[in-house]
Amino acid sequence: MNRIKFLLLIAGVYLLMAPCKLTAQPEKKPRVVVMTDIEADPDDAESLVRFLTYCNEWDVEGLIATTSIHQKTRVAPESILRILDAYDKAQPNLLKHEQGYPAALTLKGKVSYGPAVYGMEGVGQGHDSPGAELIVNVLKKPDARPVWFTVWGGTNALAQALWKIKNTLPAADAEKIYKKVRIYTISDQDDSGPWIRKSFPSIFFIVTPGYNYTRATWLGMSFGMPGSNTEVVSADWLAKNIQQGHGPLGAAYPDVAYGMEGDTPSFLNLVDNGLSDPEHPDYGGWGGRYEYYLPKFEDSNTGRFHRDNWPKDEPETRPIWTNANDSLISPVDKKGYNNNQATIWRWRLEYQNDFAARMQWTTKSYKECNHPPVPHLASGDRMTVKSGQQFHLSAAGTSDPDGDSLSYLWLQYAEAGTYNGHISFAPYSANIYDVPVTAPVVDSAVTIHFILKVTDKGTPALTRYKRVIVTVLPK
Repeated sequence: MNRIKFLLLIAGVYLLMAPCKLTAQPEKKPRVVVMTDIEADPDDAESLVRFLTYCNEWDVEGLIATTSIHQKTRVAPESILRILDAYDKAQPNLLKHEQGYPAALTLKGKVSYGPAVYGMEGVGQGHDSPGAELIVNVLKKPDARPVWFTVWGGTNALAQALWKIKNTLPAADAEKIYKKVRIYTISDQDDSGPWIRKSFPSIFFIVTPGYNYTRATWLGMSFGMPGSNTEVVSADWLAKNIQQGHGPLGAAYPDVAYGMEGDTPSFLNLVDNGLSDPEHPDYGGWGGRYEYYLPKFEDSNTGRFHRDNWPKDEPETRPIWTNANDSLISPVDKKGYNNNQATIWRWRLEYQNDFAARMQWTTKSYKECNHPPVPHLASGDRMTVKSGQQFHLSAAGTSDPDGDSLSYLWLQYAEAGTYNGHISFAPYSANIYDVPVTAPVVDSAVTIHFILKVTDKGTPALTRYKRVIVTVLPK
């Protein structure tokens, strides 16, 4: 038997012996490029640690160090590599829990950097950089899947790549490439982001625009907004659940300086938890909810997050995916809130618990850890009913890989649908996996989004979701 056949045989035996509870990965993983001004603030390193605990769910195409308004003349790819060294030690143990975690060496081959200049100073003839070249090559691949650019800093490497594509390819071929681009930048952090939006009006772009962070949706990630859970973003919680006793990757998670992981929402909606649909930011999810419109221009020279070294903003020239409000009752203080930060902080306990569980995966065996439940919709995820008709939402068949007991909650996500009214589940309470619902009486077709929230009783408690979209037709 030659060496290659021997290795293939060993690999086959290993797969047969692997724990049968390992979670299957999505058939078509999202393609992801991270752009980070790492070292401008500890929060980028924090976000990278979390990102790596989920990187089995994505095809990571690039990890690019960039500049930003906060770090104009430095890029730090070496800091990405340092955290990948810590991931290298955790990766074999992560594979005990879920398949698909890439080798650290593979990810190191995707590390690059943009120009060490600010914003548009790095865009145009003669401004190619390794990061921009990586992006061009990624976008030119014969792969029809969208490429998600999760932007934690400036975008000039991406802007240069788009400039080069525009100036070197026929217009029709370039437009096909633009259609694959998905940009989620938590806020503008250099002047190349607004330039991309104006110069490439067909490109998908999520952002709270401008240089005043006060209105930014991403503040819901960790800031102490009224109604939000502040315990699970506290220094004590992070030390216990993320940093201490969780191996080299936990030790690589720095203390919070200004705010915890402000950039993380840019990839949270890509986590395959059953809640979000990345192609529909208006559906909402762990990374927030956004609506597509031309935002009203506001002078952002006021507010607590004003940046003195930012050039004056200009009005947006086309619709973008931007701030949207959710209305909800906080589980913390039982008061009502209606704002865009709530689209993120409403899920804070769940996404923090999920991260804490993944950090346990980096050092512990499968049996020592908790793993998320697997919701099932016996009723299907799409329904069409008539006004006044009764139908059932059923989660029969839901399971848990660890055999944990499960709690069920059905809720209406009113803002995600077109029906403006409230659907009552009374007299049925939480913990009912099958609930009858009576469709409202309508004069024209409307959609209603229902969310199934399933939480196990493991430690930490983990939650997964399913979304049911019901179309109600008039009689």
